[in-house]
Amino acid sequence: MAEQEPRVVIVLKALRRAILEQALEPGMKLPEDTIGEQFGVSRTIVRRALERLAAEELVEILPNRSASVIRPTIEQAHDLFEVRMDIEDIVVRRICGKITRAQRDELLASVEVEEAAHRSRSPDYIRLSAQFHILLAGMTRSPLLERHLRQLIWRSAIVLRLYGRPEWEDHIHEHHHLIDLLASGDVEQSRHSMRSHLESVLIRALEGSKAPVDPGLRDILSRYSRLA
Repeated sequence: MAEQEPRVVIVLKALRRAILEQALEPGMKLPEDTIGEQFGVSRTIVRRALERLAAEELVEILPNRSASVIRPTIEQAHDLFEVRMDIEDIVVRRICGKITRAQRDELLASVEVEEAAHRSRSPDYIRLSAQFHILLAGMTRSPLLERHLRQLIWRSAIVLRLYGRPEWEDHIHEHHHLIDLLASGDVEQSRHSMRSHLESVLIRALEGSKAPVDPGLRDILSRYSRLA
């Protein structure tokens, strides 16, 4: 059992990354045999990885059917984003004026990597943009808060793939502004800036059209199996 664990984690992380980078379409089926063949692992290992993704609410597993990437309704999408904004408001109130110089440097370094990915139109940009918010949650020193927000952020990526606008939008300057406000200790301005930022990224995105369909599962997984 212990020897299989690393392989489960490899498949889990690769599939999660493919979902977060919006390579795997919402609703796309994830057959165990195809995934196992691509990663060179058994169906049992794939099933365990998919069960973990289902626990994270990124994948849906129905009886007697293949697992698939979740496909939230528009009502669920709005509810998800409203809850996420409430949670991120808690994050701001907990860390505003309390981040250390080292933490500020960490956030700035994260935004720098995010900006480089945006310039190169790398799919990493989507994941790195989300990572900025996960870093903020980690600075609350609340594992519970960080875990819940991490899952909300992961599910947000699926919603944006399903309903969001296909254009690449640059919100990096908003991340820089947030860092400055959080360091300054201005709680109300920080809360306002975070909510405005999330509304522009999330709520406005729901007004867009669905992005074009990606290639088949094998083509997508071939890239992520090499990254694993």
